[in-house]
Amino acid sequence: MGRDELQRRAARIRLVVFDVDGVLTDGSLYLGDDGQEYKAFNSKDGLGMKLLQSTGVEIGVITARTSQVVALRMESLGIRHLYQGRQDKLPAFLELLDRLGLEPEQAAYVGDDLLDLPIMARVGLAVTVQDAHHEVVRRAHWQTRASGGRGAAREVCELLMQAQGSWQGVLERFT
Repeated sequence: MGRDELQRRAARIRLVVFDVDGVLTDGSLYLGDDGQEYKAFNSKDGLGMKLLQSTGVEIGVITARTSQVVALRMESLGIRHLYQGRQDKLPAFLELLDRLGLEPEQAAYVGDDLLDLPIMARVGLAVTVQDAHHEVVRRAHWQTRASGGRGAAREVCELLMQAQGSWQGVLERFT
């Protein structure tokens, strides 16, 4: 996809939905002796998500696994649209679109593995991370330079803000 088409698609986005394992994390699952699950999130991704939300773009998260640490992280980022334990992610996505009154073309989805393909086939902007499964890469509109959990979400957020003309205003808050 050419840069102009990417910018055109990104400019229409009102909702971006992220997968967790392999997108917001590097996909590693750390399990303690007590069965507690741990995940590492990237702070730069988190700031990018907060900044994007401040421009009026909604953020959702749909994940196949269920984890208290994911709920805590999303709460800390102010993300209200969290769907966990969804092996079939498409119904959650359609429910979220309906709740927000949006069309699929107004949504972006960031995924990395086969479970993400049904949503990626329907959105206006399908994004994948650098280390995604090859079938997901083949079907994405755009691939980040960063791997999952290593700044990929930040790249997506900045792409959307740049395409929508809000990036300069965001930068001015810090300069």
